[in-house]
Amino acid sequence: MPGTNQSELPLAKAAKSAPAEKGREEALLKTGALQHAIFNSANFSSIATDEKGVIQLFNVGAERMLGYLASEVVDIVTPADLSDPQELVARARALSVELATPITPGFEALVFKASRGIEDIYELTYVRKDGSRLPAVVSVTALRDDANGIIGYLLIGTDNTARKQVEADQKLLDQRLRDQQFYTRSLIESSIDALMTTDPAGIITDVNKQMEALTGCTRDELIGAPFKSYFTDPERAEAGIKRVLASGRVTDYELTARARDGKETVVSYNATTFHDRDRKVQGVFAAARDVTDRRRIEVTMQETNLGFERASAAAEKANRAKSDFLSSMSHELRSPLNAILGFAQLISSDSPPPTVLQQASIDQILHAGWYLLELINEVLDLAQVESGRLALSVEPVSLGEIMSECQAMIEPQAQKRNIVTTVPDFAVPVFVEADWTRLKQVLINLLSNAIKYGREGGTLAVDCFARTPDTVRISVRDNGNGLSAEKQAQLFQPFNRLGQEWSAVQGTGIGLVMSKRLVELMGGTIGMESWMGQGSVFWFELNKAEDGRTGPRPVMETVVAAAPRIESNIDARTILYVEDNPANLKLVERLMERRGDIRLLTATDGSVGVQLARANHPDVILMDINLPGFSGIEALRILREDPATADIPVVALSANAMPRDIEKGLEAGFFRYLTKPIQLNQLMETLDLALDSVVVGTPS
Repeated sequence: MPGTNQSELPLAKAAKSAPAEKGREEALLKTGALQHAIFNSANFSSIATDEKGVIQLFNVGAERMLGYLASEVVDIVTPADLSDPQELVARARALSVELATPITPGFEALVFKASRGIEDIYELTYVRKDGSRLPAVVSVTALRDDANGIIGYLLIGTDNTARKQVEADQKLLDQRLRDQQFYTRSLIESSIDALMTTDPAGIITDVNKQMEALTGCTRDELIGAPFKSYFTDPERAEAGIKRVLASGRVTDYELTARARDGKETVVSYNATTFHDRDRKVQGVFAAARDVTDRRRIEVTMQETNLGFERASAAAEKANRAKSDFLSSMSHELRSPLNAILGFAQLISSDSPPPTVLQQASIDQILHAGWYLLELINEVLDLAQVESGRLALSVEPVSLGEIMSECQAMIEPQAQKRNIVTTVPDFAVPVFVEADWTRLKQVLINLLSNAIKYGREGGTLAVDCFARTPDTVRISVRDNGNGLSAEKQAQLFQPFNRLGQEWSAVQGTGIGLVMSKRLVELMGGTIGMESWMGQGSVFWFELNKAEDGRTGPRPVMETVVAAAPRIESNIDARTILYVEDNPANLKLVERLMERRGDIRLLTATDGSVGVQLARANHPDVILMDINLPGFSGIEALRILREDPATADIPVVALSANAMPRDIEKGLEAGFFRYLTKPIQLNQLMETLDLALDSVVVGTPS
């Protein structure tokens, strides 16, 4: 330019552009402040990602709403990782159909529309850091560079909880209203009864189809008509409405309805008042039922119930008769056995001892007597099972522990026949659902049979394995002669010993039957396999128990003849024995003669026993149960009610040996309940316990 210094031109231009530059800086600062305010707002979440979806910005609102710190998600996860995965799948499927292109569930489903320049606002459920769910409304925008290339995405979300709750509440309210309307109408239209409503004046306001059928009139004809007009006794019908309005309800109010065609039906009305929200009575709601059918049903039910009651009473009477017979039979058999076994035990332990030949004879008596007692017990036990009166205590039982005890018990029997026994080694405890005592009874029976009928010098193997995930099979294998198919078919029959009754092997023929019943009562099954000339396997299966304590471990009683017990330098103690059987009296007298520390008093009926107890105050009383006059239990009650005798220990010594007899006796308050035939050592031990309880002042 002429006359102008070219070196001054840049300075001039800079001077002119300075205000514009300053304006741009201020605009940028203002924009930055605005962006800072937006991205740090706690009222909505702002999540910015790169083009791959990895979070680059996570504002304060996002931290508050989702529970994550920005440092926990930035450069680590995508918004899809914070969203409900099922919703992402559903959104991808819906978009794929809408846009006719396959869309992958995940971040792509969240930004697909925005990436195509389509405005996208949708509902989304975020999953917070603590696992809770947050409904949100999300707006998605694609972030682009100057060349219009996508460099990331911005997801702005607002908490949608309140709106969702309002929608849910409104939806629930609408549904409840519809349900209430449907329910109300259903009461009227679906009932088998004739239903109607009236206003307080007794004018019908609504009816159901059954009321139309009862009267032969249409709903339109009935609505607006007086309630009383459709009954043979209008005054009684009107009185019924008034009674409902006065008391609030009426039940079983009988009326006779008359239909248009003249048909009369006796109905029973139940009615109540209904109110508006201000508790103002709006009218009466009534239900009428044809009592003809009801009365027919009632009569039928009464007759049926009477039949059931009679059948039940007959069955109960039969069971009681059976139990009474078994108890009586047990008593009658045990009483003479008590004398036989008791005196045999006395003779066996006499001083001087019997000769060898005499002892051999006594052993035969004892052996036969205890065997007969075993037979009696097994027969009664089986009868208890058959009548359904045997109570079991089913609980987790350790197979390892119970098999160890059973092996120890049968080992002497196996050694006599040179039979080698093997049982499984339970490195890991195995438990089954069973009654400890009854499971032991089953195992002992199967093991004893395997020894008795197995080959001498042979083997006996017990195995245990999981038959199914829920059951355990226990098997007992011998290498005896085996059983033919014909004999196998006769197994588990009472008293059927399959021809062995003529052999030297002793048995009752009840053990297997009892084992089968017990296994089935414990929820299991039992069976066997046999091969002629090779042996047999008897097995049973029980339900597996994951863990648990073992059941009680009853100790098998060992019969030992009572030895004389001599004590010196002690004052004699008084024992009163109340017993009406002369042989039993004599047995206890002979036994007490061996005790220098005991003076024995006897009585043969309950009345005399009570008198002697009051007069002599014995240290211990031995009491029979079945006595002339009144029973031993009644005698015990009298003694307990008398302060002079209430503290005396009373031991029951009875041939009533049924479980319910023992339970009844212990509940009555006996110190101990011993059953006949008595084991002399057991009697003496019990007697010593009773005497010691008196010495130390323990209540009896």
